[in-house]
Amino acid sequence: MPESHSMLFVTFDDPVAVRAAYEEAKELPGVRQAAVLERSAEGILDVPESWVHGAGTPTVVSGIVGGLVGLLAGPVGFFLGWTAGTVLGGVSELKRFQDAAESLTVFSSGLAEGKALLIAEVREESPTAADALAARHGGRLVRRPAEEVEAEVRSAQEAAEDEVRKEHEEEARGPEDVH
Repeated sequence: MPESHSMLFVTFDDPVAVRAAYEEAKELPGVRQAAVLERSAEGILDVPESWVHGAGTPTVVSGIVGGLVGLLAGPVGFFLGWTAGTVLGGVSELKRFQDAAESLTVFSSGLAEGKALLIAEVREESPTAADALAARHGGRLVRRPAEEVEAEVRSAQEAAEDEVRKEHEEEARGPEDVH
């Protein structure tokens, strides 16, 4: 069976079950990232767990590369290069994490009060392991192509940016210019 790049959405009634499923999901073959979203009975959204495979690697690698380049200038150059590389790598990862956080809010819109959602991005050759995980923990699994989900997130982000841009334009015009 060919590999598929999918987003898994597993809904749970029990927050204890979602946490156990999350721990197992991090071990699924081909998993890239996973997160838990919970909506309280009062409607408050929480993201108590999130994990990204290889998180921290860009920061460490860019720090090492910066240090090695800086070594050409001597010990002080090594320190400065390592520091600059680490900062640049950290900024890159922060941007990636912010984008991921924004996409989680898109997914949360359909989450009912008192429910929990496990989201995982996977490249899977067979759906068997993820299907078994959802069944074992009493979750309801929906699998969607990652490209389709990414397009929805991009569309929602663009709509939000357009809304913010319109608000700024209205503020810049002032109250006397608004009809």
